[in-house]
Amino acid sequence: MTAQLSSGTAACPGCIATPAEPARPIPEDVQIALSLPGIHCSACIATVERELNAHPGVEDARVNLTLKRAMVKAAPDIRAADLIPVLENAGFEAHELDPGALSATQTDKAGRDLLMRLAVAGFASMNVMLLSVSVWSGASDATRDMFHWISAAIALPAIAFSAQPFFANAWSALRVRRLNMDVPIVLAILLALVTSLWETALSGEHAYFDAALTLTFFLLAGRYLDYRTRAAARSAAEELTALEVPRAIRLVDGAEEEVPVAQLKVGELILVRPGGRMPVDGQIVSGQSELDRSLLTGETLPVFAEQGFEVSAGEVNLTGPLTIRATAVGEDTSLHRMADLVAIAESGRSRYTSLADKAAKLYAPGVHILSALSFVGWYIYSGDIRTALNIAAAVLIITCPCALGLAVPAVTTAASGRLFRKGMLIKHATALERLAEVDIVVFDKTGTLTSGAPELINLGDHSRSDLEVALALAEASAHPLSVALVKAAREAGVKPAKVRDITEVPGYGTEGEYRGQRVRLGRSAWVGGQQDTQTSAWLAVGSDRPVAFRYSDVLRPGAQEAVEAFKASGKEVILISGDTEGAVHALADKLGIENWVAEALPQDKALRIQSLSEEGRNVLMIGDGLNDTAALAAAHVSISPASALDAARVASDIVLLGNDLSPIADACDTAVKATKRIRENFQIATVYNVIAVPLAVAGLATPLIAALAMSTSSITVSLNALRLR
Repeated sequence: MTAQLSSGTAACPGCIATPAEPARPIPEDVQIALSLPGIHCSACIATVERELNAHPGVEDARVNLTLKRAMVKAAPDIRAADLIPVLENAGFEAHELDPGALSATQTDKAGRDLLMRLAVAGFASMNVMLLSVSVWSGASDATRDMFHWISAAIALPAIAFSAQPFFANAWSALRVRRLNMDVPIVLAILLALVTSLWETALSGEHAYFDAALTLTFFLLAGRYLDYRTRAAARSAAEELTALEVPRAIRLVDGAEEEVPVAQLKVGELILVRPGGRMPVDGQIVSGQSELDRSLLTGETLPVFAEQGFEVSAGEVNLTGPLTIRATAVGEDTSLHRMADLVAIAESGRSRYTSLADKAAKLYAPGVHILSALSFVGWYIYSGDIRTALNIAAAVLIITCPCALGLAVPAVTTAASGRLFRKGMLIKHATALERLAEVDIVVFDKTGTLTSGAPELINLGDHSRSDLEVALALAEASAHPLSVALVKAAREAGVKPAKVRDITEVPGYGTEGEYRGQRVRLGRSAWVGGQQDTQTSAWLAVGSDRPVAFRYSDVLRPGAQEAVEAFKASGKEVILISGDTEGAVHALADKLGIENWVAEALPQDKALRIQSLSEEGRNVLMIGDGLNDTAALAAAHVSISPASALDAARVASDIVLLGNDLSPIADACDTAVKATKRIRENFQIATVYNVIAVPLAVAGLATPLIAALAMSTSSITVSLNALRLR
């Protein structure tokens, strides 16, 4: 038996996952990319970077906490296989990624770009407001004109820079002959600028550069709030593809040669050494070992594999070297097919229409029609194009969807802050709206409801001498059951016996000599123990009857409370796991979950979620493994722990930062309240328009008054959102 670090293992159990960390630039000549699911804080970053940089041949190593990834620049002869043991010895789980598949996710400048535009709009708005105060205070003739021209000189370049996102989105919509929220926004800004320039050129009394800038500032504030509620958008399918092994060892006439996986063909022989991940689907030709299939199937413990056993890309060889014959390569492997499932599921979920989008479909055409009618009506009535233009501008500004633009992001920001304080990070813009609609909850087992690490439960059933022998044998192996035995025995103060000539037999266990007798610790069939439905390791000392060390998977804190809270709120709870039937049944009984499915493959989970969705159910999926990724993407809304693998965490809408599951049920209540606040904000914006629009159409509101009224509605919407705190 050999090393396996659980996906739920935390390298620093005392820390909480940090939600965001600025992405640092990655050197262009990076050769190795490593996924680090177990890092959680700045101390983790420092430790990982120190360990990697201390390794001979490593020139530079940088860790990104948000992506849970290390990018390493190293000498040409350094491989990921050389660095992974270094990190595992330091207590960190590590997987090799393909740097080429991650090029699109290295840097995200959208947040900094929005913040810069917001700052420019705010600074320019304050300066133009100061100039406007001078005009309002009585400046006239040449002085007034000078202030207006100075305001124009500030406003025009500021808006040209700051309002670019609105211009770009509006143009994209108009090119395909449709309307969106940004079209009336751009028209309002442009009309305010044109009217102001006209008034300034004719030495008029009023100019509305401050209104255009204020409008831009508030709308950018809404966009930035919206951006802050989401993590940088990354594709889960891309992360899955990155997990594919970039290189493999091909056997040609008995000689080994390292080649890119892309060059492998069906029928070729491939050597997979202990600790290596399967590069292709295939069948074992020679060798015996144990395989870690937890990332693909969710099975808690390694499975025994020998000649004739089928293996899948992505599985980890734990114990002995294996020679496999490739049966599927490249896009035909199970791992790649899973990536396709995720991509399809993600595209389906992206079709969800948010409340703001629904409002925009009705709002945008109405605003344009009303403004155009106002312009035509006043031009016919007064015969003065200047008056008609002013009133049309006032109508556009007063009806500008600033309050609607803030209605959703203001609430989601407040709700996200509340949930973050409880240990949950909202990643997707519409996650709260979808979470409020959930009526059925699907849990994964290993790493989600349970910790994924076995715990010895019958230490007290064994004699002191048996414990000492078992401890000596267990210390020679890094198998999860051996690790759990060593931990329990050490905590009980047991000292290892003096066992000689200890060796590890791949796939079976460890054996040695103690006081002239052969002693073994491992599988029941190998040791001579009884078949047991419960997870166990058996100890045989000479001719004595073998004894069993039994294990159970530890429940995550808050698992019982979360299940009970969901059931109390009327939601159906289902447990779907790739683990064995006995283990799943036992956990379901323990938590009171009546509906459960065992030995489910990744595609089975995704199909079950899709089936429930087709029945009209809104599914919340909670999982952490690679085998859950397609189901997470297919669900109406999804949650994964921070300790989850990159691909699962990326596919989910919400990340649980701590180990406690109890905040999940509370998140559903918060989502319901948030949706209620969003609807209230839409009602506020509607009432505001019902009152303000007739005044603007009647010519009782100048563009400046319209801008002030619009700002008041925006502030009201923001204050209503803050009630969530």
